[in-house]
Amino acid sequence: METGRASKTAFRVAMRRAIHQVLDQPCVLVDPIAVPLLGPHFTFDREREMSPIARAFRAFMAARSRYAEDRLADAFASGVTQYAVLGAGLDTLAYRNPFPNLRIFEVDFPATQEWKRSLLVEAAIPVPGSLTFVPLDFEHQTLAAGLAESGFDLGARAFFGWLGVVPYLTRDAFRATLQAIAQLPAGSGVCFDFALSPESMRPERRKVFEALAARVAAVGEPFQLFFTPQELEAELRQAGFQSIEVADSERLNALYFENRSDGLKLPPEGLGMMASAWV
Repeated sequence: METGRASKTAFRVAMRRAIHQVLDQPCVLVDPIAVPLLGPHFTFDREREMSPIARAFRAFMAARSRYAEDRLADAFASGVTQYAVLGAGLDTLAYRNPFPNLRIFEVDFPATQEWKRSLLVEAAIPVPGSLTFVPLDFEHQTLAAGLAESGFDLGARAFFGWLGVVPYLTRDAFRATLQAIAQLPAGSGVCFDFALSPESMRPERRKVFEALAARVAAVGEPFQLFFTPQELEAELRQAGFQSIEVADSERLNALYFENRSDGLKLPPEGLGMMASAWV
């Protein structure tokens, strides 16, 4: 996205998470903050949202947040007490934080954070004491420097959530972030989603992807970065991560969508894959 402009894709993601709370029961991601945060901006066409494509996107948005929060729970259980949300957008974990003594750092462009904070004020949602906003312009400051200036302890283990960001990055920016995380103490980790190369998709799936790619490009946030699972693992190993897990649609469906009466699930080829990696 462009520096100085709030992310439009962040709003669309937040809308899908909020609609999930209303249309899909039981919720894969239980988020009582999602709808109130959007306030009067929360409107949708029920018929359109029940189309197969809309349901698939909604399922993926819910599943990737749930998967990341489950990995955070693993990190917290092992003693991690710092969580950085990179490209936080309208993420809501900090306002429903179930982990006692977990410090949360929301990292994003200043314009997006200003927009989010205005929504929080409008919705009368208080900012918890455990949350620190880290407004960061990556063109002028490194991730490590921005975190350190905000009170993040670079000498302690930490976990990073990095959702809905990697496909929009250059390879150099992706590698720089991985390297910053990998320099933290052993036991630190990261969870993120990534996009498969469109050349690897079947024609039907590629048609859906290209329509989405055209929409995000039209608002100035084009997709740039794609991986195969093998390429991604090589990147993570080279950065210094020791333990790596990749979850495709089959795995996510088994974790979160089995035995649902409404049939909500991810399509076989998926809309993205999840990765978690540990130093």
